[in-house]
Amino acid sequence: MAARGALCAAGLALSVYALSVEAAHARDPSLRAACDLGPAVSCTRVFASRWGRGLGLVEPLLGRDSVANVPNGALGVVFYLLQALLGPVPGRWPSLLLLGTSAVSAVASLWLGAVLVLALRDFCLVCVTTYVINALLLALNWRRCYPRRPKTA
Repeated sequence: MAARGALCAAGLALSVYALSVEAAHARDPSLRAACDLGPAVSCTRVFASRWGRGLGLVEPLLGRDSVANVPNGALGVVFYLLQALLGPVPGRWPSLLLLGTSAVSAVASLWLGAVLVLALRDFCLVCVTTYVINALLLALNWRRCYPRRPKTA
């Protein structure tokens, strides 16, 4: 339980930070955030790209001004809050919902990781850290749904 809390708190903090960097960059395009360590290591460039909203998938389908085209950081806030709030709830359905949403987050992390490497050619420390958090939450949720059973002789 402590591991889930720590992971959700870290993910939530990173998501809020991503939202604040994106908002500050929108006000001042010359902004250099703390996570911008160089030309190829820039979270601001990633957050401001078309892939920084709606996973880069909403804009081509529904348009840039669609209400569904929210910043990825906002999706992260909802995801980490859901994981934190449902984590202590016992039962099969909460467990399956946690596993399902973390599986979706893992697929999104793989997608965005590929975008980082192949399209943006950037390294976003905030992004990669959230991908690791998502993978760890997936492992926790998998073990919750499918606990190891002792081997019988």
